[in-house]
Amino acid sequence: MKIFTSRQCLDHLVPRGFPERPERLLGVLDRLEGDERWEVVEAPGRDDWRDAVAAVHDHEYIARFEAAILRGDGILDSADNPMSAGTWVAAGRAVEAALAASSAMMSEPTFVATRPPGHHAERGFAMGFCFFNNVAIAAEALLREQGLERVAVFDFDVHHGNGTQHSFSERADVLYVSIHQFPFYPGTGAVDERGVGAGEGTTLNLPLSAGNGDEVYLRLLEERVLPALEDFSPDALLVSAGFDTYRADPLGGMRVTKQSYRDFGLRLADFADRHCDGRLLGLLEGGYNLADLPDLVEEHLRGLSGA
Repeated sequence: MKIFTSRQCLDHLVPRGFPERPERLLGVLDRLEGDERWEVVEAPGRDDWRDAVAAVHDHEYIARFEAAILRGDGILDSADNPMSAGTWVAAGRAVEAALAASSAMMSEPTFVATRPPGHHAERGFAMGFCFFNNVAIAAEALLREQGLERVAVFDFDVHHGNGTQHSFSERADVLYVSIHQFPFYPGTGAVDERGVGAGEGTTLNLPLSAGNGDEVYLRLLEERVLPALEDFSPDALLVSAGFDTYRADPLGGMRVTKQSYRDFGLRLADFADRHCDGRLLGLLEGGYNLADLPDLVEEHLRGLSGA
């Protein structure tokens, strides 16, 4: 299985003790590199990566982000989005990795191991550690560049992916499905949020109270998520893989164990094989237990690759 990344994503530096820090990605890459099961690839650069970003984010926001970096600002929009001199390049390289993976997944399943994460980034606002919405940019690229007609995004991060939902809430060509803790940050993701206008019915939120674990998650996957995906009949499946549902994650309140991440991967890979010609792309979102995150990602990759 091909894993797209960029070592420049480590250059997004944050204050001491901040949960979304370089060690998250470094631990994952140290685990995956050198293992013959995974082909870890440094994502190629793309001169048009800004155009891909502008398909999802406002031009004014992109310019404001870049200007803030040039001024040496310490945060963008909210206190949970600290910045350093390397943040702009790190966010851009994460986008390039997502774009490379979206192209490669037309012939084989792929995964994106980068940071900063993306699913909280709104069209014109940075929040929740996120600057550019990598999964939304990848979904848009599949529709625009690869000629696909329908794309589904399944998000199992403990936090609702408000930015991804809002990117496509008025459209019928992208299905967004999320299992998340609720009420919880960022406050969105209620069950009655189902999309707007042409997009009504293409948003499925499955909010859960804190303390739920493997049994509930797997039952929802089987009884709600996979049937919704099958009804939508996507040409490709994208997965916002957040490992902060883990029972020992410092930011989440769920009780998911390591085995469930492999089970999720196996079921999603099977769906993609049967319904999407194998077109499957996973992207790293949250997960803040530094000691266990490499194990959790590896287990999920074993599932996505059918191991």
